[in-house]
Amino acid sequence: MPDLGKYADVVLSSYAVSLLLIVALVAVSIWRARRIKSELDRVEARGKNRG
Repeated sequence: MPDLGKYADVVLSSYAVSLLLIVALVAVSIWRARRIKSELDRVEARGKNRG
């Protein structure tokens, strides 16, 4: 790792915050995709029962 000097804490905390935001974005995306898929499955099942 390069020597960051007196800005090491700022740079490393920026990396940590960025990584945390990326992980949160991926988690929310996965959660939303699962929710939408279950809603779609429910709607499709309701459509099959009618037709």
